[in-house]
Amino acid sequence: MFETLTRPPDPYILLMMGLGLLIALVAWLPLALRRVPLSLPIVCIGLGMGLGAIPGLRFAPSPLEHPEITERFAEFVVIIALMGAGLKIDRVLALRSWLITWRLIFLTLPLGIALIAVLAGTWLALPWAMALLLGAVLAPTDPVLASDVQVGPPKTGEEDEVRFALTSEAGVNDGAAFPFVHLAIALASASVTHEPWALDWLTYNVVWEIGVGILGGYLVGRLFGWITFHIPAESRLVRTGDGLIALSAIFVSYGLTEVFHAYGFLSVFVTALTFRQAHRDHDFHKSMHDLIEQIERISMMVLLLLFGGAIVNGLLSPLVPMDIAAALVILLVIRPITALIGMTGISAPWHEKTTIAFFGIRGIGSFYYLAYGLNHIDDLQHAARLWAIVGLVVLMSIIMHGLSVTPIMRMLDRVQGRDPDAEDAVPPPGFQGPGRDAD
Repeated sequence: MFETLTRPPDPYILLMMGLGLLIALVAWLPLALRRVPLSLPIVCIGLGMGLGAIPGLRFAPSPLEHPEITERFAEFVVIIALMGAGLKIDRVLALRSWLITWRLIFLTLPLGIALIAVLAGTWLALPWAMALLLGAVLAPTDPVLASDVQVGPPKTGEEDEVRFALTSEAGVNDGAAFPFVHLAIALASASVTHEPWALDWLTYNVVWEIGVGILGGYLVGRLFGWITFHIPAESRLVRTGDGLIALSAIFVSYGLTEVFHAYGFLSVFVTALTFRQAHRDHDFHKSMHDLIEQIERISMMVLLLLFGGAIVNGLLSPLVPMDIAAALVILLVIRPITALIGMTGISAPWHEKTTIAFFGIRGIGSFYYLAYGLNHIDDLQHAARLWAIVGLVVLMSIIMHGLSVTPIMRMLDRVQGRDPDAEDAVPPPGFQGPGRDAD
């Protein structure tokens, strides 16, 4: 019996215990961190670094050694976050009411990609195809790590212009940046094969993949909206109160669009917006959002634990001083300037514009784009340095924005006449929890 008691525990049992602790942290930490200048992603990375530093544990994840797994896992986390972002936007999609979003997508995003590419191609001396890839990877904001600056759950009323702009921007630009990733891949391929690429890129990667992505997302959203809310009452899915239908919509939308070789990220976000439009005021949207948010937090935490472990085990070791300076320029100069340029002419107070410009959070989407790009480019001699630069930018963004988000957003609420502590109050009379039928 003594030999049995002293035997090392089974790794599977340790994994089960660790998963249980992880889920508990996902549930408890957001409540504990609500009023302190510290974010859940910072804690996740710190835990990952701690695990990676334990001698003998062999916790040394690396995106360079596991590029396919990195791409697929980051892809999963992003599409989950995109569905959550789309479901919680209360504002109806329209040209005028979404004007600030279109400015951030059609002006800020391409300008940011261009400036980062020029910086990488000149200052960092990267090949121009790799420089463009870096621009396409680092210019989009992240729908996963930006949850603290996004709108609240459906129907909560937490949708001021700042939160709406940051949520909608993160939802759209993950799909909008994809043509530039493909452009970098095309340039890298053309430098070897010398084949023409411009017409194919424009017609296929821009027109076809964007158009079919939007159409596919709309059709799936309409279908799921009709099945959920509008078929005969006795068989409506909404009567189950089961938020898993949102997970189904994600996979169907993404998979169907990818089958037709279009942008699944764009499709998932459009599906969420269209699904929400089917019955905007129904409490079932809250049930779906709550489930998606829980899955998002768990998967995000796992990925950031891996990120922390990779940092401790040398992910950032290829960096040179110039790369560190470039990361600071990207976060503190290029993003704020391009965002302010994009919002020129928008009738919003200066403090709102500067808040939107500052919170250009980078994260899981950047990991996905870089993994995808490098997995489709044959010349991988710059892969380690690119991962180091992107890893540094994401790490700096998580720390910088994570430490500042709570005080800045609470101050913004007070300036706009809202009580940032009101969410802790007793729900108003007549409040209906998730799952009630609001017909």
